[in-house]
Amino acid sequence: MRIIRLMSPNAYKKGALITTITTLFLIFVGGTVRGAGAGLGCPDWPKCFGRWIPPLSAADLPPGFDASQFNVWQTWLEYINRLIGVTVGLLIIYTAYLAFRVRKSQPIIFYCAMSAVFLVAFQGWLGGVVVKSELESWLITAHLIIALVIVNLLIFTIFKISDKPTIYLNPKSEVFLKFLSVLVIVVSLIQVALGTRVRELIEISVKNTPDLPRSEWLMSIGSLDYVHRSSSWAVLILTLMVFYFVWKRNLPEPFGILSKMLLVIVVLQILFGTAMAYLSIPPIFQVLHMFFASLMICAQFIFTLFAFSSSRAERVVEVNS
Repeated sequence: MRIIRLMSPNAYKKGALITTITTLFLIFVGGTVRGAGAGLGCPDWPKCFGRWIPPLSAADLPPGFDASQFNVWQTWLEYINRLIGVTVGLLIIYTAYLAFRVRKSQPIIFYCAMSAVFLVAFQGWLGGVVVKSELESWLITAHLIIALVIVNLLIFTIFKISDKPTIYLNPKSEVFLKFLSVLVIVVSLIQVALGTRVRELIEISVKNTPDLPRSEWLMSIGSLDYVHRSSSWAVLILTLMVFYFVWKRNLPEPFGILSKMLLVIVVLQILFGTAMAYLSIPPIFQVLHMFFASLMICAQFIFTLFAFSSSRAERVVEVNS
């Protein structure tokens, strides 16, 4: 007799969750590399100073490398970033293997997991292009965007395979919640796009004027920074509307937790952005601002998934409206 073993959905969920958290950590480390100016800590790719394990001092550099390029802290920070990237790649391959085992019952999960594999392979290639381009700003931005796409693909698969409460919303509340959840994520993506453009223009300005003081970085790019800062109020107002709607309608969990989380993240984002503007863009706030922007998009995506799932299947949990 042939015994067929079916994988528990929890096995995939645990694997995908670990991969998601590790990918978010990679985004944080990547932001740290950028904030520390360590993007060229390894001037070649995929090796680092011609070695799979970089040297600890300039005296150990292989022939052909300029010792003035070597900074042990920047080199090892970039090297650790690459190691974490390889780890994420292996975890995503493992996640795809787990998805393959549920491909018949959950084909959408398998397709999303395989898309993540192709994207992480593209990320590896793009990382090499970034190094060869000597940190072209728009390529770094593309690198971050693809990482966010990978994270949200994994989040989507976790959502699809998880047990969720069936939520009833009356038609008006349901339509408004869906509209509001989509609007807030669209406006936030525009805000993030403006922020990445601000960062790109600063890097171009600093490259063209190496002696430009940090206190003048924002002034050197014109009015775009003011547009970016002003538009943050739109994100905050929309997030407050989400929070108020969830509280006023007494929507069940997870809407309550997610709306509070979103409000906290957006407020922190504004505080980090304000600190950057008035404290000459300290690297620590640079990293936190970028990382919390990533968390914000992920949290908004999760909220949107729950908002759109509220109209599916049987509606057995009634909510006052």
